[in-house]
Amino acid sequence: MKLQIADLTTERQWRATLGVDRARFEKLLALFTASYRALFGHSVADRQADLEVTPSLESEQELLFFTLFSLKVGLTYDVLGFVSGMDAANAKRNQTLGLQVLEQALRTAHCLPRRTFANAAEFAEYFQHEETLIFDGIEQRIQRPRENEAQKEHYSGKKSATPSKR
Repeated sequence: MKLQIADLTTERQWRATLGVDRARFEKLLALFTASYRALFGHSVADRQADLEVTPSLESEQELLFFTLFSLKVGLTYDVLGFVSGMDAANAKRNQTLGLQVLEQALRTAHCLPRRTFANAAEFAEYFQHEETLIFDGIEQRIQRPRENEAQKEHYSGKKSATPSKR
């Protein structure tokens, strides 16, 4: 079984499977295709023509579909490969490639958020006009402090865990 773009027949399926509707996918595909060609100097089809094996993904459309699907569903590479008609190693390679091209496409369209800052002041300046920021993070385990007061400061309430405070 290989999941294909043609299997998506409703806008609800597009959004549930890829996180975007068909119209946004088509807009993103134009940027994605241009970025692929800018990065590699030719199309996916031209690049695949040199291979002696049958390629898993034959176009920029299929690569973008695969990449967005992999991000949306969060499957292991074994399962992602299974539903996409490839092995786990190819699933990993194709996802890495797709993410590289997608990042370039979003950067070109000025839609990629900044991810690194030299210090807190630079971070504050970048977000000075934002009313609300939402952080998605997880607790990190740390070595349990010896002092009782320090233990209380780092206590998370989770059984047998002492996370760091960030």
